[in-house]
Amino acid sequence: MRAQPPPPPRWADAGLVSGEAVELDVRVARLGSRVLALLIDAVIQLVLFLLLGAVLAMVALALLGDFLDAALAGALQTVLLVLVLLGYPVMMERFAGGRTVGKLAVGLRVVRADGGPVGVGQSLTRALVGVAVEWPGLVLPLLSWVASVTVMLTDPRGRRLGDLVAGTLVVHSRGAALWRPLPPAAPPLLAWAATLDLTRFDDGLALAARQYLDRLPQLAEPDRSRLGRALWAEVAAVTSPPPPWSAPDWVYLSAVLAERGRRAALRLGRARTVTATLWPELAPAPAPATVPHAVAPAALRPAAPATGRLRSAVPDPGPDPVRR
Repeated sequence: MRAQPPPPPRWADAGLVSGEAVELDVRVARLGSRVLALLIDAVIQLVLFLLLGAVLAMVALALLGDFLDAALAGALQTVLLVLVLLGYPVMMERFAGGRTVGKLAVGLRVVRADGGPVGVGQSLTRALVGVAVEWPGLVLPLLSWVASVTVMLTDPRGRRLGDLVAGTLVVHSRGAALWRPLPPAAPPLLAWAATLDLTRFDDGLALAARQYLDRLPQLAEPDRSRLGRALWAEVAAVTSPPPPWSAPDWVYLSAVLAERGRRAALRLGRARTVTATLWPELAPAPAPATVPHAVAPAALRPAAPATGRLRSAVPDPGPDPVRR
């Protein structure tokens, strides 16, 4: 029997703990995201191999000349292929913080099993195991691919054979933040916000203010007020005129962001109007208005005229009893 019910499922499943014994909100990368990153890296490696192969061929022809035969050309291609397959992931993970181009595009990162940064030796081990038994899988390709996929699906942290040998882990570097709607602008500040000069209010500062307002319910005092004052000081330095009356800092930030969104919507509407005028075929056609339960005109019969025959068909009620 359980003394307590099991905890609900959480977003973080990497099991990484910081030095202060706090579990990090990190999610491990599973098969789908890792295969997508691998496909992007494979295309980049193919392009690198073709470009470097062309350069190497021209250099070999210039330096070796008549000494270049088919055996030597094959040996140079093999060396180049090994350098691309091993050097690309090792150098990228070394200088890009555990990320290749594919991992950057998907939002993944290679870290040690304890959450620390990956080293050159671990990256080289991962690459060697990957080339040998995973991708391209020089040793029994089909069997090694099945074994690699099985290991990734059965491992609780989604690790492949190279991760198990090197002691590494692939995690998501982007959190799954839930974007809440912005607090509406206070009505007394609407007229002031309409006169703001927002030309120096850049996207980075707007994103910082947006994230602060999104996480405002989760922040505790005094950090919430201190961060709000700091953000409003930055926003006030690049906007004018100053607000007309005193209010909390988050109220000012909400009004500024709401006005920025309103102006962006107006610009987008004007751009769509111009596009629809110049290229009508690009504008979406309006949906035809339909009347529910409409009856076809052919199914309607014309009304009968008020003829004497129609009047005679109505029985005479006789003299009015009231008048009688």
